[in-house]
Amino acid sequence: MDLDAVRTFVAAADAGQFQDAAAALSITQQAVSKRIAALEKDLEVRLFTRTARGARLTIDGQAFLPHARELLRVEARADASVRPGRRALRVDVHSRRTAPAVLLQDFHRAHPRIELDVVTLDADVQAATAAVEAGTIDATFHAVTVPAHQLPGAIRTARVIDEHHEILVGPRHALANARAVTPAQLAEHRIWMPGMAPGTEWAAYYDELAVAFGLTIDRVGPVFGNEVLLAEIADSAELATLAGERTRYLWPDSYDLRRIPVRDPAPIYPMSLIWRDDNPHPALSELRDHLSSRRVGTPDEKVWMPKWAQHADPTS
Repeated sequence: MDLDAVRTFVAAADAGQFQDAAAALSITQQAVSKRIAALEKDLEVRLFTRTARGARLTIDGQAFLPHARELLRVEARADASVRPGRRALRVDVHSRRTAPAVLLQDFHRAHPRIELDVVTLDADVQAATAAVEAGTIDATFHAVTVPAHQLPGAIRTARVIDEHHEILVGPRHALANARAVTPAQLAEHRIWMPGMAPGTEWAAYYDELAVAFGLTIDRVGPVFGNEVLLAEIADSAELATLAGERTRYLWPDSYDLRRIPVRDPAPIYPMSLIWRDDNPHPALSELRDHLSSRRVGTPDEKVWMPKWAQHADPTS
């Protein structure tokens, strides 16, 4: 069904005059007549009866009018669901458990009037950046591993998260009662991170971390989900895994899992917000300002970051 014709029909019904409907739609009266005639032909009914005072709805026209209004409301909702500036701000996070999701929830609490659509593309930085460039999403959070001049021309980035690490162990693990551990101490223990995809920015990060401190990061094993990972660690005296300090995990009290900060130096996983500089969505700048104001530095702490993080992305 031609929605322009439906829109013209509603305007004519409201105005009671084809001439007034034409003025409201900024088209000619002849165009109004042609659209109404085409709609009547499509529906195979008469919608208006011409009178000395203008145009009066027929019984069929009266029956069709509420449905025509609903068609236009659906059209408006459909348009708003995808059009930047009208739809919700669409932001990608790799996982709803990690620091970006936590910060987006904080943003939503601070700006409840802003509609927010949190999606999970389950993509690496290249694929997520391509989605930003294409306009599929407004922004994404990832570690940026290349200098700015190697990114697509319209893409902009700003480092907004410096995520500290914690080691996650069960109650029988040798480090279970430690208040903090060093990377050197971790070199003596197996760190289990099954299913880490090679070639991703997080795999590059953990490869460099392992080389820097002589860590054994075991990626072997099928991935059955976080619940199974936590159960295995809780039941083991040897297994441990690394997690961001703001990563949200839930487990039964009986597991008695321990989250222990890694310090001296503290490994930092740097994450950036990635967006298009010509994105017109009005809420994007508010998100950027919010993230910038919430960023916490560690000037007095000894930290470690991969070499690519030191040149890949500004900290603005």
